[in-house]
Amino acid sequence: MLRTSVLSLILLLPGLAAAADRPNILYIMSDDHAAHAISAYGSRLAEVAPTPNIDRLANEGALFTNAFCTNSICSPSRACVLTGQYNHTNGAFDLSGKVEPGDQMLPIQMKKAGYQTAMIGKWHLKSEPADFDYYCVLPGQGKYHNPEFRVRGDKPWGKNLIKFDNKHVTDAITDLTLDWLKEGREEDKPFFLMHHYKAPHDYFDNAPRYESYLAGVDIPAPDSLWKRGDEFGSMATRGANDELVPHIGTSIGSRNPRRSYLLDLPDTYPNEFPEGYDPQYYSEEENKRLAYNAYLRKFLRCVKGIDDNLGRLFAHLEETGELDNTVIIYTGDQGFMLGEHDYQDKRWMYEESQRMPFLVRYPKTIPAGQKINAIVENVDYGPTMLEFAGAEIPESVQGRSFKSLLETGKEPEDWKQEAYYRYWMHMAHHDNPAHVGIRTKTHKLIYYYGCNYDGGYQTPAGWELYDLVKDPHETRNLYDDPASADLVKELKQRLAETRVRVGDDGSHFPACEKIVQEFWDYDAADRKKAAQISHDYLARRKAELEADKRNIKTWEGNTDN
Repeated sequence: MLRTSVLSLILLLPGLAAAADRPNILYIMSDDHAAHAISAYGSRLAEVAPTPNIDRLANEGALFTNAFCTNSICSPSRACVLTGQYNHTNGAFDLSGKVEPGDQMLPIQMKKAGYQTAMIGKWHLKSEPADFDYYCVLPGQGKYHNPEFRVRGDKPWGKNLIKFDNKHVTDAITDLTLDWLKEGREEDKPFFLMHHYKAPHDYFDNAPRYESYLAGVDIPAPDSLWKRGDEFGSMATRGANDELVPHIGTSIGSRNPRRSYLLDLPDTYPNEFPEGYDPQYYSEEENKRLAYNAYLRKFLRCVKGIDDNLGRLFAHLEETGELDNTVIIYTGDQGFMLGEHDYQDKRWMYEESQRMPFLVRYPKTIPAGQKINAIVENVDYGPTMLEFAGAEIPESVQGRSFKSLLETGKEPEDWKQEAYYRYWMHMAHHDNPAHVGIRTKTHKLIYYYGCNYDGGYQTPAGWELYDLVKDPHETRNLYDDPASADLVKELKQRLAETRVRVGDDGSHFPACEKIVQEFWDYDAADRKKAAQISHDYLARRKAELEADKRNIKTWEGNTDN
């Protein structure tokens, strides 16, 4: 018996040693935290709202300037990270997206590699995160105050709840993670932990202790909030003769009559506006400035709460000697428009929405202070983490690990040169037309095909091309510039080839693909038809507003109802 036990221990020891040699992996993801709201990225907000704990990851590790989501909306982006697949493959096209148990690739592969797995915070993928060893997740969006969390238990999924009274959700999520690290760990295994914050998703309800932070501060604003040049956008985003400017993209000021922060925020956050505020007594510019400041102050207070809580989390890892043995990643599930072009929310392929922050620290193999401009997508995050764990990357994964790039700073010769993007949820919630495109290191090509899954609720098609070197804020559409004709032809071909490479062949929604192909050439006949669609859509939108129909299900169906 003794000889058998000794033999068993000898056989077991190599596996335990291998586990001890491998790093923990801590994947931190906030919701809607745009890169330009992190001071390490050096944006207009860096001085007024610094993020020292997040910046530490960049200073002691690597920061990516060209990390992109493939679909800038919550559930689809999360599904891309979890599966390593594009949305047309994993099936999470929009906010109804889910990833069923058995398909949750990351925790499955991590467990096979000997990792203990946990998911804490915002999940937002509907199905139970059952492939994790432990989970404690918000129901749907969750609540900012007195949050409830779903846990594993005797009742069916979704019915086992714990609640944190008198606590802000960012504090609660951090407390849960610290509790798990202290009490829930299996010390003989490395951990893979997905730590997901709800903040700073709108509406931006910060913890009360931050109410004085930025109070009365005039937040630096983008030039495009105040002035949209005539060369920005296309018929798809402006309408024929600019007739759809009020109706495409929800606004900060009063531009969009259906939904704007000027309409929403005074009632939601009255303390951010003058006492007895009535917009009719202020100019359009004054109203927009008040709405913008309210928006940014609340958003940045939520970010401050995240950064402070990460200080607590990093301190624990340091105290326990785990900090340098942990691959720490910080990102957001997508970017966010912070007033650029007078747009709110995400969904757009414009830089502020498409770009994800991505910072990673692991001093054992990642040199400090790197700024990397290689193009990476959220489908690449999963395989990268798996390679750090020494885990197998299954054939189902479409993304590619960039571990070697992090460790050497060198981009492989055969690395992708285009980020693929597709937003499917046509005109839902924030009046964004459906579109597809590619983003290279120097240019961006966007094709607004302007219809829903069933080819319905059409808005005018249009193309946009931006030179990101000369015009990083995307103010001048070069698509119709004669000097760009050869570039347009080249990038259209690359877009078509990228669709083939990633497998987006249009078979998922044939009626939609028919529209995609119809306006692809965008010749004189196509433009004439697009102009008529613009006129028809304007009439439709005016009728909807007249009837006070403000929340129509625009992304499905091919009728006028």
